[in-house]
Amino acid sequence: MNDTITFEDFSKVDLRIGTIIEVNDFPEARNPAYQLIIDFGDLGIKKSSAQITTLYNKENLLNKQIVAVVNFPKKQIAKFMSECLVVGAVKAKDVVLLNPENRVPNGSVVG
Repeated sequence: MNDTITFEDFSKVDLRIGTIIEVNDFPEARNPAYQLIIDFGDLGIKKSSAQITTLYNKENLLNKQIVAVVNFPKKQIAKFMSECLVVGAVKAKDVVLLNPENRVPNGSVVG
């Protein structure tokens, strides 16, 4: 377990629900990854790079709702600017995406 944090620390992390609306291969990435385009409702459209090619194919990801941190600074990955961090549970070396059990509006706050 990592260091204990306060509720104030946790409240700084802006976790939101978004729907993947586009998935592209990302051959320039150091590790196998996809480029995701995600609709966060009123927050707009954001891009993310995700190393999830082992458990997911592009067709399975399209229209899937996911959880992402939307208030990290942008990060340059090869020639791609990642604007959010899609979150998941690590299973061995693979990432299993976290997602709501039922559909919710894009941009919904996770808390």
